[in-house]
Amino acid sequence: MNLIRNFADRVKVYRAKAPLRISFCGGGTDMPEFFNDHGGAVLSTGIDKYSFVSLIPREDTKVKIKSLDFDLNIEFNVDKAPIFDGVLDLAKATIHELKLKKGFDLYVYSEVPPGSGLGTSSTFTVAILGVLLKFLNDSWDKYDIAETAYQIERIKLAIKGGKQDQYAAAFGGFNLIEFHKDKTIVNALTIHKSILNDLQCHLMMCYTGNTHYSTELTEKQLKFYKEGRKETIDALPILKQMTYEMKDSLMVGDLRRFGEILHESGLIKKQANPYVTDDHIDKLYNLAREHGVIGGKILGAGAGGFLLLFCEVAKKDEIAKILVKEGGQILNFGFDKKGLQTWTSNCL
Repeated sequence: MNLIRNFADRVKVYRAKAPLRISFCGGGTDMPEFFNDHGGAVLSTGIDKYSFVSLIPREDTKVKIKSLDFDLNIEFNVDKAPIFDGVLDLAKATIHELKLKKGFDLYVYSEVPPGSGLGTSSTFTVAILGVLLKFLNDSWDKYDIAETAYQIERIKLAIKGGKQDQYAAAFGGFNLIEFHKDKTIVNALTIHKSILNDLQCHLMMCYTGNTHYSTELTEKQLKFYKEGRKETIDALPILKQMTYEMKDSLMVGDLRRFGEILHESGLIKKQANPYVTDDHIDKLYNLAREHGVIGGKILGAGAGGFLLLFCEVAKKDEIAKILVKEGGQILNFGFDKKGLQTWTSNCL
C-alpha cells in the first residue's frame, strides 16, 4: 500500500517527441511566395530521429527552459511577454502563444543538431506545442498544431522558410503535402511494406561535416524569385511536377526511377539556388555517384547538413567508406509513422 501511495505522490512529468524529416522532392514550392499563386507539393517522410521535450509543473509563474544539447538556460514569467533575443526564441514564442497561467520547467533536446537539413527548428516547435497542450489537457488535431507552429515561426518570429517541416513533424509517415493559398492538404501515402523495406535498403544519409544557416539560404532563393531570375522561376514548377512523378514511382515500387528522379531534382534544386551546394558537397556527391549512387540531393536549404543518397545496395558499404574517408559521417535511420507523440511519466 505504501509503495502504491508513494508512486502516486511522485511528480507528473509531461513529455512529447516529434520526428525530423527527409524531404525527397518539392522543397521551395512550399514557400508562400510560390504556392499562393501556383500551388506547391512536397514528398517527405518522418524519420526515427526526434526532438524531445519534458515539462515539470511549478507552483509559481516562472518558466525555466534548459536546452540539454546546447547547455542554455533561460527564465521568465508566463504573465509577461518574453524578450526575443535569439536565445530559444521558438520556445518562448510558443509558450507566449498559448497564454499559460502557471509556471513550469522545460527541458529540450534534439537527436540531430540544427542546420542539418532535417527540419529541426520546426520539429522543435511542434514538440513544444505538443507538450504544452498535454499540460493544458487540450486536444488539437494535427492540422491545427502544424499551422500554429508555422504561424509562430514564419509570421510571429518572421523566420524565413517554407511550410513543409511543421506538417511533416506533426503528421509523421510518408506524405504528399500540397500547399495552396487557403489550405494545406496532407495526403498520407499507404505504401506496401515490401516497397518501404526495399527503399530503406537503398537509402543512405551522409552528414557533410557542416551545418548551414537556412534563413540566409532561403532569403537568397526568395531574392532570386522576386527579382525574376529565370533559372529560379523555371525550376520551381519543374520540382513540383517531379514531386508527383516521384510519388507515383514510389507507390508502384519503381525504385530505380525514384532514385533517378532524386538525382534530377537535386540538379534542379541547384538551378533554383546555386548556393545550396559547395565544392566539398559536390566532391562527396560526385564520388558517391562514381561508386554506385543512383541519385541524391542535399537536404533542407543546403550548403551543409545531410546528403540523402539512393545507392545500389551491394555497394552501400563501399560508398560509406569512401564518404567517411572524405570527412562525411553516416547516419543510420528508419522511418517514423506516428508524427507528434505526447505522454505523461512519473519518473524524472
